[in-house]
Amino acid sequence: MAWYVFAEPSGAFRGAAKRCSQLAGGRFTLVLKPLPTDADQQREQLVRRLAAADPDIDIIGMDVIWTAEFAEAGWILPWPAASSKRVSMERLSAAVESARYKNRLWAAPFTSNAQLLWYRSDRVKSPPRIWHELIEKAETFGSPGTLQLQGQRYEGLTVFFISLLASAGGSVLDESGSGVALEEAPTVEVLSLMKKIASSPAADRALATAREDQARLAFETGEPTFMVNYPFVWSSSRQNAPKVAAHMAFARWPSINRHHLSRIAIGGLNLGVNASARHPGLAFEAAECLASKANQVIAAKQGGLPPTLETLYDDPEVRQRFPFADSLRETLREAVLRPRTPVYNDVSLAISRTLHPMRDIDPVTDAKRLRKAVARALNSEGLL
Repeated sequence: MAWYVFAEPSGAFRGAAKRCSQLAGGRFTLVLKPLPTDADQQREQLVRRLAAADPDIDIIGMDVIWTAEFAEAGWILPWPAASSKRVSMERLSAAVESARYKNRLWAAPFTSNAQLLWYRSDRVKSPPRIWHELIEKAETFGSPGTLQLQGQRYEGLTVFFISLLASAGGSVLDESGSGVALEEAPTVEVLSLMKKIASSPAADRALATAREDQARLAFETGEPTFMVNYPFVWSSSRQNAPKVAAHMAFARWPSINRHHLSRIAIGGLNLGVNASARHPGLAFEAAECLASKANQVIAAKQGGLPPTLETLYDDPEVRQRFPFADSLRETLREAVLRPRTPVYNDVSLAISRTLHPMRDIDPVTDAKRLRKAVARALNSEGLL
């Protein structure tokens, strides 16, 4: 039985596949089929295979943003009622919602993710709680790159915009998921902030080409003071830059204003079953095993991948790996989904292309351009 999933480097996924194979008692053997680490490349390979009804795929390691597209296309099967309840119980609500589409569960929530604010505790006594305060504080250090974030034209820029917009009380799509929201006031407020960030002397000169790893590497030099990024940066700094790690602190993302708490777009990995799988019943059983508590602990402890089971944020082994577990759980409890639409890929491209580079944003004009671009994306028939 083949599990197609990104090439997780720690061996946590291979270990999970081995454990579930042993528990199956010979009824199935899970074989891990590694996909590229880049999510866009993963999706492209999977879409081509699934569209061709490739029966070699049994279980799919799905980015949380693929649920609507894969379900609408008929590429994955809805979970049976009994197992659907089991793989949803005690999970983070946003993680479960990321696996739902049209009131049905299409995947088992396995790992989760969300960004935090990272900062140097030897330079800052307490982290700024508002974005404007963060910018002002970063500028007092007087050097470019004091604030590290993601500004390249890719999914990370879309995530940044959606998180800011949700933090301002706005959304990209309306409640139906089929129409554009992008309310004028919060959208203009967010675009003004994005331009201010990119135009700040504290921003990195290479912001327009910066992704998560570029921000991590810059922070590990010891020069930056602030960074927004995912939890993987914590263990990386300990391994690669222990002098920086000794003064590395964490906090919840800043709010965009004092009227709303920050709300961050959730990430993570769900497990779906191929509609063309030869043995779907066994595939559901294997996927449920993979997403079990024991395997979530190993994925967290060994691979640094945050769990979807809420209780695991109190687990001593998980807390040892994630000293920031409370901040992360608080963030994930109030996390938001990226637009739940079968054409999410087109919507994301519309956002990142309209808003790149951030320093060139015209808030009022680009708010209107963005509405038109997203509306066009919603009418797109392309899945690639």
